Amino acid sequence: MKNQILVCFLFLISFGKSPLSGQHLADTLCYISPIELGVDSLLLHKKVDSIVIRGMEEGAFPGCQVLAAHRGRIFFHKAYGFHTYEQQRPVRRGDLYDLASLTKVSAATPALMKLYEQGQLRLDTPMAVYWPDFSRNRKRHITVREVLAHQAGLQPYITYYEREKKRNGSFRPRAIRTDSSDAFSIRLTDSLWLRTDYQAQIYKRIRRSWLKPRQGYVYSGLAFYLFPEIIRQQTGLPFESYLRDSLYLPIGAHSLCFHPLEKFPASQIVPTERDSFFRYQLLHGSVHDEGAAMMGGVSGNAGLFGNSLDLARLLQLYLNGGSYGAYHFLQDSTLKTFSAYQYAGNRRALGFDKPRLSEPERGYAAPSASMSSYGHSGYTGTMCWVDPEKELIFVFLSNRVYPTRGQRGIYQLNIRPSIHEVMYELLFQR
Repeated sequence: MKNQILVCFLFLISFGKSPLSGQHLADTLCYISPIELGVDSLLLHKKVDSIVIRGMEEGAFPGCQVLAAHRGRIFFHKAYGFHTYEQQRPVRRGDLYDLASLTKVSAATPALMKLYEQGQLRLDTPMAVYWPDFSRNRKRHITVREVLAHQAGLQPYITYYEREKKRNGSFRPRAIRTDSSDAFSIRLTDSLWLRTDYQAQIYKRIRRSWLKPRQGYVYSGLAFYLFPEIIRQQTGLPFESYLRDSLYLPIGAHSLCFHPLEKFPASQIVPTERDSFFRYQLLHGSVHDEGAAMMGGVSGNAGLFGNSLDLARLLQLYLNGGSYGAYHFLQDSTLKTFSAYQYAGNRRALGFDKPRLSEPERGYAAPSASMSSYGHSGYTGTMCWVDPEKELIFVFLSNRVYPTRGQRGIYQLNIRPSIHEVMYELLFQR
């Protein structure tokens, strides 16, 4: 196994000519050698390689992409390992991963920031104003700010699919059938089709979900199932179309998308998990998150796919205060509002995660990340982070849930913060 990984390591994508090379405009990404930043290139690669290769050898993930950029200059961008442990397809830098909860900060949150900026979303207004279903119960008092900071006390998650399973493991025909039709048009797999109107059931279960008697920090993805519809109502455009046309395409982030198999060959998409309890197949190009799958693959909670470079383009827009090249999407003041701590004892910003407020544990970010930094992690083994103080962006993408979500080596080996810390160490602590 070690020899095979070493062979793959030597096969990694080189720093040859890139579409970005030699085309650097102000406030856009370009590639440079680490030496131009005063960083020992050999030492940088040695340190990151050792962390990644150990992770692969110990089964934390079969492969990954790592990217780091300082002041818009990409000084590290590398693909490691294979799509799966069967080692049939090496990871390339342009391959797409299931971004999982990075969807929250790369799809839902930027759209909500734009609505806020345009006066169509007010942070201290009750969510019930934008989602009238909440006006029927105790949820009528929780505000948009509380929801986005995970301070509203909403239930963390709902396993929607379990309600539709019989005791013998088969699915109730009222919700899921083996053939598609007008009434069952949401594809879960080639042989599982969900009711076309099932979103209404998801919305109902969120309305009926429990709420903590006293508000306080509880990480919850429930409201992110609602935000795409709120965004559609406010913009007049489907969530996916709005993001594609107003954000992703203008900054050149062509790989950021929902339903990637409609746009890219399967060979360019990294598989996630061998699902043994819901869809009973290899999830390859279909969203890993069960709830997002039952939303038709498009959700603010999960469902976005992309590669490390295109995600970095979005992070660079954040770092630039809302612009990328000549394209202006947000005001810097909006980003500062959404990326700031909101409540005492709660490390969350609005949509974004931030460094923990107490030491020694700092969450998924490097210990050296500044307190102004922000980002998010994803269940499939992903992470993105922006540090305005240090002008550093970082992306780590993997499929740590392959072959099953029981693989927890990425946490046990502290992979993501350890690689992130290498960037701080060699850039700023020389």
